[in-house]
Amino acid sequence: MKRLLLLNRYYKITQFYSFLKNTAVKGGIAILVFGTILLFLEYFFLDFNTLLKSLVATYSPKVIILFFLLSETILGLVPPEIFIAWASKSATPWLFLFILASMSYLGGIIAYFIGNRLFLIPAVKNHIENKIAIHINNLKKWGGLFVFIGAMLPLPHSIVSLACGLIKYNFKHYLLWALFRYVRFVLYALIIFQIF
Repeated sequence: MKRLLLLNRYYKITQFYSFLKNTAVKGGIAILVFGTILLFLEYFFLDFNTLLKSLVATYSPKVIILFFLLSETILGLVPPEIFIAWASKSATPWLFLFILASMSYLGGIIAYFIGNRLFLIPAVKNHIENKIAIHINNLKKWGGLFVFIGAMLPLPHSIVSLACGLIKYNFKHYLLWALFRYVRFVLYALIIFQIF
């Protein structure tokens, strides 16, 4: 009990709760804006169901999954929600969702090792440390909980993973906390599969 009270005090002092609240609010706003734009486009311009079915018919799953792996490794270029919507149109959506979650997890691991290797090149390390300094500071303060936030919320998982590699965060701990990526994919799929 005393340890929990100390942890709670530490999180208050380091503003973890404020960060979590702000990230959740920003994530919620981003999801609302993204959803509103999708609904607007769907209503006035596009038929997303037809578009997603066309993607399924035109491109092989291997191409889309490899593109997703690349995106999840390099700064999360494309939101995973688009790929989850794509999976909903496949013949086996839950299997494809599992594959996508696994590629996201693997992309994070690759980003971790990229960060770990960049540590050896001082000029690149300094440049990246300056670019993602806030994430590195938060990771140093909150450790695994920050990896959890990167896995669950709309904070680029690959950037958090890269930061873990840069500061040589314990790899086993990283792997365990990053497993929450699977939880995020399932939670989002429960919503997205209903919409598409």
